[in-house]
Amino acid sequence: MECGTRSQRNNVAELRVLPHLDAARRIGLLLFSGFALPEAATVLEMFQSANALSQSEPAMSGKLRYDVTLLSIAGGRIDSSSSVFVWTESVENRRFSDGFHTLFVAGGAGARHALRDERLIRWLQREGSRSEAVVPIGDGRLLLDAAGVERSTHGWDAFLRGAGEPHRSAEGGFAAVATAPVRKALALIEQDFGGDFAREAVGRVMTQQQTSFTATIRENVSGFVSERIQASAKWLEANGDRPITIDDAAQIAAMSERNFLRRFKIEMGVTPSDYLLYVRIDMCCRLLVDTDLPVDKVARRCGLGSGGWLAKLFRKHLSTTPTEYRTNMRRTTA
Repeated sequence: MECGTRSQRNNVAELRVLPHLDAARRIGLLLFSGFALPEAATVLEMFQSANALSQSEPAMSGKLRYDVTLLSIAGGRIDSSSSVFVWTESVENRRFSDGFHTLFVAGGAGARHALRDERLIRWLQREGSRSEAVVPIGDGRLLLDAAGVERSTHGWDAFLRGAGEPHRSAEGGFAAVATAPVRKALALIEQDFGGDFAREAVGRVMTQQQTSFTATIRENVSGFVSERIQASAKWLEANGDRPITIDDAAQIAAMSERNFLRRFKIEMGVTPSDYLLYVRIDMCCRLLVDTDLPVDKVARRCGLGSGGWLAKLFRKHLSTTPTEYRTNMRRTTA
């Protein structure tokens, strides 16, 4: 693995959030210390996927985007149950005359402590009354109950129970693991854009969460993968396009480098370096199919240096060249 800068290490877990746009549905994710990262991240990824898809389709471009904001009581850095930190804005700094369209309220130890925070309870009461829907994630329901906020106020949640649910009709594998908050995010996307669009958005998230290489790797994982190792693997997938070190990934797992190397190999079946390599190869596969970038640029964008090195990796792992892979995959999906 390559060396990263100190500033990169200090910001490894920052989630990128869409900039505010005037013509956007405002989505809030209220987070507390100890929140469940995978669930909150999947909700965020669903809206990001919808934004990327709508931007790529001329008929949809500019019509609607989701403006997602990560929030906490005081703002700043919030730690998840996986010891991964995300950056948030203070609830008092994000005030809109018409409130959020949908507000997700996460749980965690911090949420239970916040039950005694009268200022937050008042904020929830105000925002809950103005939002189209309020959705708890885990113990977030305790805060909504304390504030007397209904968990769905205007009924698009009922749309989820109707015909044409994208997560059931086309993505059964995703439905098997999708939680209620994720399904509600999908219901909103389907209501806004239609079933076909929502199915494609789900497919993109599934591709991001389980690529062809990581799926192969996970066939050899142990019966139990700890939350910390899962978080580090997900972080490697999200940051594979930039220089990172083993120490970076170990910090995500809140372990010493030696213990991290040992635990990752035991639980994931491969070393962190090999896992990162497979992630980068898979990133190259997607860019080769989805773009017309030259092979050299594809390799550089995915952290693999040069087209020559990428060609060697493709011959070793896929028994083909990058150019042949691009041609064959496009012919298959045409």
